[in-house]
Amino acid sequence: MPRIAGVDIPNEKRIDIALRYIYGIGPSNSKDILKEAGIDDKVRAKNLTEDEISRIAAIIDRNFVVEGQLRRKIAQDIARLRDIQCYRGHRHRRGLPVRGQRTRTNARTRKGPRKTIAGKKSVKELR
Repeated sequence: MPRIAGVDIPNEKRIDIALRYIYGIGPSNSKDILKEAGIDDKVRAKNLTEDEISRIAAIIDRNFVVEGQLRRKIAQDIARLRDIQCYRGHRHRRGLPVRGQRTRTNARTRKGPRKTIAGKKSVKELR
């Protein structure tokens, strides 16, 4: 398994797909990296030479923020929003959707499972 940016990428996958296993690299970044390195995107990861792997690693190190650095940067950005007490920071703090989605219904991913509250007794039950 080739190791790029601290991640073991899968042998049997095409290199343009295998690069996506690195956090912070998606489809378009993967194609850009391979174009800059001069590597065909249809070649399998196991068929890369050491020179090609080192070229890919150098391009990623030079041009992209990936893995731990990117996770740290995102966490710092969220912490900054919380510290300046802006609207988005409050939403992050309360665990609610940040980007304007409705919360009366939906938003179960952010809010978690429903917490059912017992309703009022109806008039029919009181008689």
